[in-house]
Amino acid sequence: MAVRRCPRVRLCWRDMKSVLVAALLFSSTIMACAQRGRWADANDASAKSMIELERRWAETTCDHNDVAKTMLAEDFQGTSTKGKRFDKREEVADTTDAKRVAGTDCKLGETRVRFFGDNLALIYGAESFKKPDGSAQNQVWTDTWMKRDGKWQVIASQDTIVP
Repeated sequence: MAVRRCPRVRLCWRDMKSVLVAALLFSSTIMACAQRGRWADANDASAKSMIELERRWAETTCDHNDVAKTMLAEDFQGTSTKGKRFDKREEVADTTDAKRVAGTDCKLGETRVRFFGDNLALIYGAESFKKPDGSAQNQVWTDTWMKRDGKWQVIASQDTIVP
């Protein structure tokens, strides 16, 4: 079998360059499309489930439930309203501590889910509660969820107090 040789090396390099550029453009277009997010619709079962877990997490200030044990990934990292970093162990200990003074009137506010592909979601939300002295605390947050082994879990969170 005869191997076709390029009669002119310059022509073959130009052909290879065109193929390479076309391949790069095609792959970057595919990657860009994969990075576009989509807002969850009202009937999305995964979004509904995640929002319910977020509601329970917001209520830990009032009832010290243990939802953080299951909804937070083992490698979870959070940033508090004061800029302090915390991990899953610290969050579970804090939220389930019955000795901690509880708030009242814990409420989950507006919450929206945005999916990026099949395994990553950001949830943008708000919550409020009343401190023991009766003053209100409102905060907004962003939680990053990742689906691993078929299970959605929070891998990162960022909380901010708002007036």
